[in-house]
Amino acid sequence: MLRIVVIFGLTAVIMMFVFNSVDWYSKRAAMPRYCENPVKIVDIVEEILTTEKPGDGKERRPYIVAAKLIFLVPRKADEPIDTYKQRLRDKISDSCGTRY
Repeated sequence: MLRIVVIFGLTAVIMMFVFNSVDWYSKRAAMPRYCENPVKIVDIVEEILTTEKPGDGKERRPYIVAAKLIFLVPRKADEPIDTYKQRLRDKISDSCGTRY
């Protein structure tokens, strides 16, 4: 029984470390990347979510960067696009320390 408790405790500590590390990375390293041109990034996110072939014939890098933002700040179930875009802007603004 003691062995199970120890394994459970170690697993819980490791999971807490991983989740805290991901949160730290998101706030300190990943989100500040979007401070340079947040309006363009949010517009590209909208294009990714609303068109069948986003960025068709355009440079791919901005679309890859915007897709990472979708991963960092996922859209809630049944959340309207405009509400999601505002939430993205707020998250970027909080990360950059300025309002957009």
